[in-house]
Amino acid sequence: MGCVQSFREFCDRPKNSNVRLSLPAVCIVWQTAMIILFGVFIRYDEESDTHWIEHRKTKNISSDIENDFYFRYPSFQDVHVMIFVGFGFLMTFLKRYSFGAVGFNFLIAAFGLQWALLMQGWFHSLDYSDGKIKIGVESLINADFCVAGCLIAYGAVLGKVSPVQLMVLTLFGITLFAVEEYIILSLIHARDAGGSMVIHTFGGYYGLAISWMLYRPNLNQSSRLQGSVYHSDVFAMIGTLFLWMFWPSFNSAITDHGDGQHRAAINTYLALASTVLTTVAVSSLFQKHGKLDMVHIQNSTLAGGVAVGTAAEFMLMPYGSLIVGFCCGIVSTLGYIYLTPFMEKYMKIQDTCGIHNLHAMPGVIGGIVGAITAAAASESVYGREGLINTYDFEGDFKDMVPTRQGGHQAAGICVAICFGVGGGIFVGCILRLPIWGDVADDNCFDDEPYWELPEDEESIPPILEYNNHMRNKDIVESNFTVEQN
Repeated sequence: MGCVQSFREFCDRPKNSNVRLSLPAVCIVWQTAMIILFGVFIRYDEESDTHWIEHRKTKNISSDIENDFYFRYPSFQDVHVMIFVGFGFLMTFLKRYSFGAVGFNFLIAAFGLQWALLMQGWFHSLDYSDGKIKIGVESLINADFCVAGCLIAYGAVLGKVSPVQLMVLTLFGITLFAVEEYIILSLIHARDAGGSMVIHTFGGYYGLAISWMLYRPNLNQSSRLQGSVYHSDVFAMIGTLFLWMFWPSFNSAITDHGDGQHRAAINTYLALASTVLTTVAVSSLFQKHGKLDMVHIQNSTLAGGVAVGTAAEFMLMPYGSLIVGFCCGIVSTLGYIYLTPFMEKYMKIQDTCGIHNLHAMPGVIGGIVGAITAAAASESVYGREGLINTYDFEGDFKDMVPTRQGGHQAAGICVAICFGVGGGIFVGCILRLPIWGDVADDNCFDDEPYWELPEDEESIPPILEYNNHMRNKDIVESNFTVEQN
């Protein structure tokens, strides 16, 4: 901790250097590098190459309809919408940062998916016979998953970092993700169809660690812009609804064809429905006059989809999915009410979107649910062939038993947390260097430093903030009442 504090003090010295990395230069250099690397390494896989017709004959495939594209593309469409529309609009709740929320989400997603195809390709789909990475529609889905971890981390630092800092966050985030994914899924042999551990736990703690490293003691200078207004919350709710509707596709997108994919969609569907009712109940119970808080409805209603991700393809049973959603609705909503303000005040973690409550905690819960479900698996429930197929007890793992698989699932949680926290602290140190052009404390949560705004929006009078992800609404209301008196 002492070393971290010393580094913070070093970076907080007066910034006399004129060295700044510009956004156009970074984008052009990066895209040029991608063109070169794709030219060297990336090729179509056998199902997207023109040799597919020969492959069909060799494998006795009767029809083009058996091409993986027709199985995976509908799920890819849904996941793609979640990444660019769902995540983007979910973060538009800030009254003056909607351009940054959607626009920078668009930027880092397009930036990250190219690097993800390379990083994941080197680990998972490198053809050693010719040294090329072969990509198909499943590669595109996995790249979107990889980007999702960085978009989650973006939620923690929303409005407080420059676009160049976001690109650095994404560059390192994708790299760390690819490594921890390979360790968890291939070396440890944990199963994580919906990414509760690999995506949400990693992304959540990665973002929180970066936010801790980038702590701004004078952030209250921008408090006038830290809340929402009526129309910004409506736009954010659009993101919520897209994510909520398509989450069954997210959790089932890369599961095995047939019963695994079918089961994952059902379990996610039920967990999400249960979470909505629980969130509404808890939000109403803990707010003044029994009213609902839009922060909870926008975010906590999605927690069930996060938590059921690991066990989505397991025999969790429909009632089990409802229980997972019920528990996560409670934990996530109470996290927004009590835990987020506590973390900001005492732990110096300024979590703009409350990703700890929507992704990090539910991700850990999902990992635990997955470990328990795997350890409790039996042939009487799965059948012998079903057990082997669901948990991939083949090859080096043909002698694996369910109880041991449960231990491997638990180990996956630890790896995700370690990579998230450790990687976030490392990347946070880099982002504190005075070369990234980040905004001053009194310009946070504002589009004006980075975007051309319509003339009638250039200067606006102060607007009462009534909705803030990092503070309890009742506190804000009471302070306003005192000022009025």
